[in-house]
Amino acid sequence: MRHITTNNSPAPDLRGIADHSWHARGSCHGMDPEDADELFFHTPRDHQAIAEAKRTCATCPVKKDCFNYAIDNQIRYGIWGGLTAKERRPWLKKLSERLDYGHVRAVLQGRDVYLSTAERSTFIHHANLRGWSPERVAYLLSADLDWIRDLMREAGHVVEDRDRFWDLDEDLDQDRDEDDAHENLPDDEDATPDDRSRLQTHTLISSLGKAA
Repeated sequence: MRHITTNNSPAPDLRGIADHSWHARGSCHGMDPEDADELFFHTPRDHQAIAEAKRTCATCPVKKDCFNYAIDNQIRYGIWGGLTAKERRPWLKKLSERLDYGHVRAVLQGRDVYLSTAERSTFIHHANLRGWSPERVAYLLSADLDWIRDLMREAGHVVEDRDRFWDLDEDLDQDRDEDDAHENLPDDEDATPDDRSRLQTHTLISSLGKAA
C-alpha cells in the first residue's frame, strides 16, 4: 500500500553518527592495519609519514565525510580528512559554537546527526515552539528525559521573557506618547474647555488600554 504524505523534501546530505558506510570508499580501505597505523597515526614529528598520508587523502572521494566524522566525534589524534590533529584543533574549539541549520533540519527529520551546543539549543527552541513533548525530543536526541525537560522549560522561559520585554517596550512607547500629548496641551489656566476635554479623553483611553 502506498502512503501519501505532505513531507516530500529530500533528506539532508548528512550521515548519521553511527554511519560508517563511507569507509568502504576511502582511499585507505583495504590497507594493512599496521601500515595504516604507521601512516595515519604517526608520531608528531614524523613529517615523511604526514606528507604521505596527506597525499593519500588528497584524492580520497570521502575526505569530507572522514573530516566530519573526526570533528563530530571529537577525535584529537591521527590524520582524518587530510588534516592532522593540530590542524583540526581550531575546528574542535569552535565546535560548540557551530550553527549549521542543515544539522538541525536533519534531526527534525529523525536523522541521527551530531548537534553542537548552539545547534541543540536551536533544535530545542524549534521543538518547543512546535509543541513537541519532552519524550519525543529526548528520543530524537538520544538524551536523558529529565535533562530535556529542563532544557525545554528554559526555552519556554526565554519565549515568555521575550514577550514580556516587548510588552514592556510597548508600554514605554505609550508612556512617551502620553508625555508628548501632555506637553502639547496648554496649561490649565490657559486651557479652554475643549483642551480640558481632550486631556481627559486621552487619559481615559490610556487607562482603559492598560487595563486591557
